[in-house]
Amino acid sequence: MSTDVPVKIAGADLLAGYPEPLAVSAVEVHAARGASARRLVVLDDDPTGTQSVADLPVLTSWSREDLAWALGTGAPAVYVMTNSRSLAPATAAERNRAVATNALRAAAELGVEIDFVSRGDSTLRGHYPLEPDVLTETLADVAGATADGVVIVPAFGDAGRITVGGVHYAGSAADGYLPVGETEFAKDASFGYASSDLRAWVEEKSQGRYGADDVTAITLDVLRSGADAVAEALLRCADGRPVVVDAVEETDLRVLALALLRAEAAGKRFVYRVGPPFVRALIGQDVLEPLTAAEVAGIRSGGMAQDATSGLIVVGSHVSQTTRQLEALRDRRHPAEVEIDVDSVLRGDRDAHLADVVARTVELLEAGNVVVRTSRTLVTGDDAGASLDIARTVSDAVVEVVQRILAARPLRFVIAKGGITSSDVASRGLEITRAIVRGPMLPGIVSLWEPSEGPARGIPYIVFAGNVGTEQNLADVVDKLTE
Repeated sequence: MSTDVPVKIAGADLLAGYPEPLAVSAVEVHAARGASARRLVVLDDDPTGTQSVADLPVLTSWSREDLAWALGTGAPAVYVMTNSRSLAPATAAERNRAVATNALRAAAELGVEIDFVSRGDSTLRGHYPLEPDVLTETLADVAGATADGVVIVPAFGDAGRITVGGVHYAGSAADGYLPVGETEFAKDASFGYASSDLRAWVEEKSQGRYGADDVTAITLDVLRSGADAVAEALLRCADGRPVVVDAVEETDLRVLALALLRAEAAGKRFVYRVGPPFVRALIGQDVLEPLTAAEVAGIRSGGMAQDATSGLIVVGSHVSQTTRQLEALRDRRHPAEVEIDVDSVLRGDRDAHLADVVARTVELLEAGNVVVRTSRTLVTGDDAGASLDIARTVSDAVVEVVQRILAARPLRFVIAKGGITSSDVASRGLEITRAIVRGPMLPGIVSLWEPSEGPARGIPYIVFAGNVGTEQNLADVVDKLTE
């Protein structure tokens, strides 16, 4: 077995020979959208997709009434948390179809037009091509509309995911980049893959339904020649075929946004499979500064968290970045920790173990913040389906613990670390059905939700993806929330 360590590529070397980014502002995109652009309904396969946006409604349920509420706010985009990355393919398809059907019917009642965004992982995990396929089919079945292309833009520059020459990379400007197929994310037990070139990745994940040569690639040299050239390529799209797009800077995404709006005005329609910042660029929202401690305090004011002294940090992610961030939090703040032992949940005395976890956590919260974490050894099944079953069983245990802790005492804040963890904690642990994304806790990443109703109303809820941020960022967020 080879023990070679992958060699990272410097950002300057990746970009050598490409034009400089164009200067395009969010104001220009916002003006180009005007009042005529279709609203975006973002089906987020875990809640971390909201980390790049602010002041938009979020739903964890998707009845026609819920969607009518969200679309009725007038927001240019609404998020629906499907948590589909934790689901088996058939269930994920059923959920996407239900959301899309109800969204189209609610939009028709309100007299607004919508487009669908399938928000996936910036490291290419998740149900692709299944989810965009379902959205395309539902758009045709319910609204009689045809998608001319599926636009794939996984780039997330704030988190070090960039696409250059059709190849997707993960890393940072400081440390260099690896083709994403050489990272730990490509070895995911449920959604692993081999290809870093997005054209080959489409062929791999579609099992040959689309060959790499069938994929339209809009590379950085085309993108940085201006929106007209990109729009020209988009106008040639037909029959729902895949389009992969390079992006490094925010302005690259804004050029793409202008081109998409021009193509839309010419009659084209697209379904999107994207990373977190795409929606921010397409609606013409600027990159916002992180929320301050004073702004967070304003969210707590008058709510359940106003007089609470201690917060809960729930850690379910097992990626190495989360483990390093947890270690940094220990070094800086020395929080109390309580472990949910996965073996006890799967094979031991589950009920007694969870009762003990809840009792110890409630007692420790009297003195300060508490980390409740799953045991750090990742337990997987014999195949992708079995691994998802285990993940759901463990997540059910985490949800029950959070419900019982919240019922026992008020919380100053709740942080959930990990995509599936943050979705289940939001929708079931805290029983959030409607919320507003208030903004990022760190530059471009880690979002704060303000629950609009339910038992967590007034408690700042922080969605922290497992695979983003520096080693110190979890401790930084806890510092701000504890001030």
